[in-house]
Amino acid sequence: MSKPTVRVFTPEFKQAAVKRIEAGERLRAVAEDLGIRRKLLYDWRAAWRAQGIGGFNKKRGRRAKPKPQDGAGGPDAELAAARRRIAELERKIGQQAVELDFFRHALQFGSGRKDGTSARTSTASSKR
Repeated sequence: MSKPTVRVFTPEFKQAAVKRIEAGERLRAVAEDLGIRRKLLYDWRAAWRAQGIGGFNKKRGRRAKPKPQDGAGGPDAELAAARRRIAELERKIGQQAVELDFFRHALQFGSGRKDGTSARTSTASSKR
């Protein structure tokens, strides 16, 4: 099965669709006619109302992180990297402390009472 392709719409296409809605055409009918989701039309209409055609030029998705330059940055880059590493290790230590606490409580619960007897009591009658 092939991957679905991502459709890219021009600002002019979006503007034409929004103008149809603004002219009074039903949003659902426009979406079905264009073969797009209604959510897109709602988003496009909001962008149109907020910024006009300029609102259609926003890029979606995550921005690429800038790649560090080789040898650039010097001591400041090393300090930032060391701080990131410290923060990562502190998170790991915290997670391990939570896990140890969980297992400590689970071990106490599973072992029963401290005197060695079972925590469960008999439900049978003592009368014979």
